[in-house]
Amino acid sequence: MSFDIGDGIDSAVNYILDNFSPALDLTAASIGFVTTGLQSGLLAIPMPVGIAIFALLALWRVSFGFAVFASLSLALVGQMGLWAAMMETLSLVIASTVIAMIVGLPLGVAMARRDSVAAVIRPALDLMQTMPAFVYLIPAAMFFGLGAVPGTIATVIFSMPPVVRLTNLGIRQVDLEFVEAGNAFGCTPTQLLLKVQLPNAMPSIMAGINQTIMLSLSMVVIASMIGAGGLGNTVLTGIQRLDVGTGFEGGLAVVILAVILDRLTQSLGKKGATWRLPFVKLAMRHPEAKTV
Repeated sequence: MSFDIGDGIDSAVNYILDNFSPALDLTAASIGFVTTGLQSGLLAIPMPVGIAIFALLALWRVSFGFAVFASLSLALVGQMGLWAAMMETLSLVIASTVIAMIVGLPLGVAMARRDSVAAVIRPALDLMQTMPAFVYLIPAAMFFGLGAVPGTIATVIFSMPPVVRLTNLGIRQVDLEFVEAGNAFGCTPTQLLLKVQLPNAMPSIMAGINQTIMLSLSMVVIASMIGAGGLGNTVLTGIQRLDVGTGFEGGLAVVILAVILDRLTQSLGKKGATWRLPFVKLAMRHPEAKTV
């Protein structure tokens, strides 16, 4: 007697398509509204203005040298004629990262608060991280067709585990002294989470967001196979035509965008190490206030 997992998955997919089409259409419309709005907004920004915005962010968050690098590298992307494609890719990355954060941060908090929740969610995260990325394209295309929406959904599934895991890890690694200080000052569980645990876990959380952004970039290129667009189309065109130059230009633009986003999000994580509430600082100055 054999058990065919593939047949079971096919039956589940067909059941979802037959019974949940309105919900799938609503989800597609909502995500499409977000991605289309982001694409329209980013494409409406003239290239010189966009380069200036990135340069100012790099100057503010990183350094003058990185601001110069960002300006020159983005100008190079513009000279290659890939500015619009890069903005499309950036819109998909932003949409995917925001959705992954909306879903992933609460899951990470729940895992940190309940070991039973962590025991259930951890195997699902293992599956999401180890499943080949191309597999996600199949159900995404079946449920939502072709275009940016299924590409965004596949990217969210592929890139969400790091933000869940590192949110859980960051909250669990908050010093017990800070938690005891919050309890000593009468914090409710919600206040303790929002005012003590999350601020002190911010470096770990930002590391998770950083990894989610990097995975989103890699998946967005793969998602071009189902019509996600952006720089992935350029790379895919180079593969289909065996055109090394076109593929290299698309890959170089992806690398430039990845480096800029990586450095910017890393800088946010470093700054987060100092985000603490005054009463926590007060408790650190007065050790006797740390105990309940």
